[in-house]
Amino acid sequence: MSADIGEQPAGFARLLEGEHAAEIAAVAAEVARRRPRNVLFVGRGTSDHAALYGAYLTEIRLGLPVASASPSAITLYGARPDFTGTLVIGVSQSGGSPDLTSVLGVARENGALTLAVTNNPESTLAQAAELAIDVAAGHERAVAATKTYTAELLALLLLIEGVRAGDGRLPDDERAALAKLPQLAEEALADPAADELAQRYRFASSLITTGRGYAYPTARETALKLMETSYLPALAFSGADLLHGPLAMADPDVPVLAVVGDGPGGRSMRDVVARLGERRADVVTIGPAGEIRVPAVDERYSPLLDILPLQKLALSLALARGEDPDAPRGLKKVTSTL
Repeated sequence: MSADIGEQPAGFARLLEGEHAAEIAAVAAEVARRRPRNVLFVGRGTSDHAALYGAYLTEIRLGLPVASASPSAITLYGARPDFTGTLVIGVSQSGGSPDLTSVLGVARENGALTLAVTNNPESTLAQAAELAIDVAAGHERAVAATKTYTAELLALLLLIEGVRAGDGRLPDDERAALAKLPQLAEEALADPAADELAQRYRFASSLITTGRGYAYPTARETALKLMETSYLPALAFSGADLLHGPLAMADPDVPVLAVVGDGPGGRSMRDVVARLGERRADVVTIGPAGEIRVPAVDERYSPLLDILPLQKLALSLALARGEDPDAPRGLKKVTSTL
């Protein structure tokens, strides 16, 4: 897991350069040409969190309505919706889950433009889709996904901004800003704050993660990483939802990880953090001004950097609690659901 985490800056550089960037641009240009009226994402686990990030980007940057598919409607109940005018995007590291493949297959048969975003271009998911994007993360050693997650995030960012451009080619200023991501990722990974925090949470019995907007997928992915590597019950809430009831469980014995970046999402979290302070909750913030500091970037890019120290926290906390983060109990790299 440590090696996988450390490879993410190089993974960013790989996707931003050469053939991989050109392939994503070509897919983006084709999507733009087909002019979908709405977008449906489908994914499981970590990839579902990447899809959630894609959903925020799609609604905000493209102005298209977005939904998340319910695979069981198709695989268990035999539903065959009319997908005319819909872009259906399946996101999966392995591309091997039968239910996701079934959704893309049915969607394609019923009028959808289908796209697979996966780390395995030879997978059944990629073969079922009309279009495919290889996130090019390379072999992931640990069961807990890290570098494939951020590769999915960056691939979706390049895709959606390419669709917005119309021809798949990002504006020069965007390309220049993205070119800084590998170095910024190195800086985020070099900060020891997350490793030091692991000792503080060693005996925690539960934990809350929270964020709004682009940061909400980070909160959800952080909770999943903590659960699957340290077996620590972790609940993820949007900052808005946290104030609608779950705030009552916040107290000094329940640590809270709050992702507070720049932009509208981060500004809206300030009231959430203040309310948590009134509850005397043990709050640690992640962001440019947080206890865990992450380089300041455009809010759209923040999820690619904010998750990096939180992956390190999950790794260090698992080790501090005497667990093996490379082989979580009961889990396999490819999870097949029907």
